[in-house]
Amino acid sequence: MCKKDEAQKNGIRGAIFDLDGVLLDSMSVWNDLGVRYLKKRGIEPKDGLGQILFSMSMEQGADYLKEQYHLPDTPQEILNGIEQMIQDFYFYEVQPKEGAKELLQFLQKQNVKMITATSSPREHVTKALQRIGLFDYLEQIYTTGEVGESKHSPLIYQLAAESLGTKPEETLVFEDSLYALKTAKKAGFRAIGVYDADGETDQEGVRQTGELYLKRLSEFEQYWTN
Repeated sequence: MCKKDEAQKNGIRGAIFDLDGVLLDSMSVWNDLGVRYLKKRGIEPKDGLGQILFSMSMEQGADYLKEQYHLPDTPQEILNGIEQMIQDFYFYEVQPKEGAKELLQFLQKQNVKMITATSSPREHVTKALQRIGLFDYLEQIYTTGEVGESKHSPLIYQLAAESLGTKPEETLVFEDSLYALKTAKKAGFRAIGVYDADGETDQEGVRQTGELYLKRLSEFEQYWTN
């Protein structure tokens, strides 16, 4: 069977990938930003710092670190240091999720066009994707920052599908966050839930929402061929 027929058989012509926690093994850096920042400065963080900062914005977190750890820097200088640390992580450290390249190669062979929809800055993820060899599989990068709406809105998925030239019902959306998965599903996309050890706490919700739940990316090929 030719590539085009394989894709048509499954009713799938396009795929939209989240990056953090789906193609990139990057969620851990977001969960322990404060810890990483303090340790880099030779300061031992108190237990539970990650949980305290989790619900705060970056700006609120910078204020908290200054106050609680008596840092001499201004909140803006602390924020700049954290942002530089995040950039360095994406530019030089982050690795692909296990099976990410193989999944992209498989879909490429099935003539499925692929694109990304991410909440991370374009420059960060572009550098990361280029460095780890995933960039060339993807048609384009859409970011919530540039779109102007978070993934609580389906706009980023709709724009990505429009770019691919595919309808929602023939477009897979791979997400590890429950709220984003629900947004994509409600908008008519074929939602695929992806497990990440450092990501979504409600894994049962992810399992129940998507038409497929991937504990490992390598499991997708079996879903396609069945």
